[in-house]
Amino acid sequence: MSDDQEPTTPPPPAEESDAERLERAIHDQPTVAPARWVVKIVAVIVLVGVALLVWWVGRSLLPREWAQHVKGQANGSLTAGTSWGLFYGFVFTFVPLVLLFQIRRRFFSWAWRGIVAVAAVVLAIPNWLTLYIVVSGSKAAHDGERIFSDNAPGFRWGSLWGAVVGAVLAVLITGASMRLARRKKQVAQLKGERDELRARQREAEEARRED
Repeated sequence: MSDDQEPTTPPPPAEESDAERLERAIHDQPTVAPARWVVKIVAVIVLVGVALLVWWVGRSLLPREWAQHVKGQANGSLTAGTSWGLFYGFVFTFVPLVLLFQIRRRFFSWAWRGIVAVAAVVLAIPNWLTLYIVVSGSKAAHDGERIFSDNAPGFRWGSLWGAVVGAVLAVLITGASMRLARRKKQVAQLKGERDELRARQREAEEARRED
C-alpha cells in the first residue's frame, strides 16, 4: 500500500428525524415538580378533611352504637350498669394515662412521642364516647343518653368514678416510678463516689508504704 494514499473521511452523520428531535427536546426540559411546602400544605389539607369526615360520621353513628353496646351488657340492671361503668371508666382512663406518661422517656423521639400520644387518645375512646353522650346536645347523643337511662342505669356515674380512680392511680404509680428511678440514679452516683474515694485511699496507702 502506497504512503501517498489519501485518508478516508468519516461518513456524515445521519440526519435527525422529527420524532428524534422532539424526543430530545422533551428530555432536555427541566423537571417540573411542586415545592416541598406546597406538598406539605396539600397533605395537611387532606388530613384535616379526612379527620373532619371521620368526626362527622363518628358523631352521627358511634354514640348510638356505643349506647346499644352498653345496653346489651347492662340489660337494665343497676348493678350491671354500675359495674360496667366502673370497669370502662377505670380501664380506659388508667391504661391511656399510663401510656401517655411514657412520653417523658428520653429515648423517645418527638415523632414517637406523637404516636404514643395519639395511641393513648385512641385507647380512651370508650370514655370519650360516654362523655360525648353526656355533654353533647346532638340528636345521636340524646338517643344514647336515653338508652343509658332506660337500659343501663348507673353506667354514667360508674364511668365517672372509675375514671377518677383510674386517673388518680395512674398519677400515683407514675409519680412513684419517677421517684424510684431518681433514687436509683442517686444510689448509683453515691456508689460511684464511694468507689472513687476507696481508690484514692488505696493509692494514698500505697504511696505511704513506698515512702
